[in-house]
Amino acid sequence: MTFKVSRRFRPKLLSTIALFLLAALFTSLGTWQTNRAAEKLATEQLHLEAKNVSLESALKQKLRFARVDINGQYDPVRHILLDNQVWKGRAGVHVFTPFYTTSGAAILVNRGWLPLAADRKTLPEVPTPLGQTTIKGMLNILPVPGLAVGEADSLLQDQWPQLVTYLNRQDISASTQSKLEDWVIQLAPTDSSGFEGRDWQPVFMSSDRHKAYAFQWFSLTTACLVLWLVISFRKISGKKP
Repeated sequence: MTFKVSRRFRPKLLSTIALFLLAALFTSLGTWQTNRAAEKLATEQLHLEAKNVSLESALKQKLRFARVDINGQYDPVRHILLDNQVWKGRAGVHVFTPFYTTSGAAILVNRGWLPLAADRKTLPEVPTPLGQTTIKGMLNILPVPGLAVGEADSLLQDQWPQLVTYLNRQDISASTQSKLEDWVIQLAPTDSSGFEGRDWQPVFMSSDRHKAYAFQWFSLTTACLVLWLVISFRKISGKKP
C-alpha cells in the first residue's frame, strides 16, 4: 500500500485576514504615492511651461513659477535668515531680503544660501547692493515647513538680520513695516546679488521618485497575494490502493 500526496486549496482564516489586511495597506500606500506623483507631475509641467511676464501680471494672475525682471531696490538692512537649510551637506540659512519695486510693491527675495556658524549666534554678513537695481527671478509660494512646532519666531524691529525657523508673512511685514506680497522671488542663479545654492527645483521630491515608491508598495501587495496562494494549498495525504 502506498500513500498519495495531493494539494488542496484550504486557506486558513488567520493567515487570510492578516495577509489581506497587509495587501490593503500596501495598496492604499501605493495609491497615495500614485496620486502624489500626479500632483508633482502637474507642478513640474507648470514649472517647465512658465513664461517671462511682468511682476504685476504674475501677481494678479497668481502665476507660480513666472519668470520676472523687477526694477527697484533691496532693503539694505532687514534680512530674514531661514534656518535649517542644507546645501552640499553643510548647514546654513536661506537669505530673504525685502525688495521694494518702482511700482510700489514689496516682496521677499530668496537670495540663496549662506553658512551658519556652529554656535548659531554669530550670524553671517549679508552684503546687499545699494540703490536702484534690476533683479531676475522666479515667482513662487512662500516655503511651508513640513511640521511647524510652536509659534513663529518673534521678530524685532531693531535687530537685523534675524534668524527664524519658518516664515510668517504677517510677522515679517510688521517687523519690516511694509505690506509684503504673499509670494517670494527666487533669485535667478545668474543674478549677482545672490549667494550659493540657487538651483531652484519646483518640488522637493520628484514625480519619478513617487512613482518608484508606488511601484514598491504595489509589489508588496502582489507578494502578499502570492504568499497567500502558496500557503493556502495544503498537502493532503491519502492511501493509494
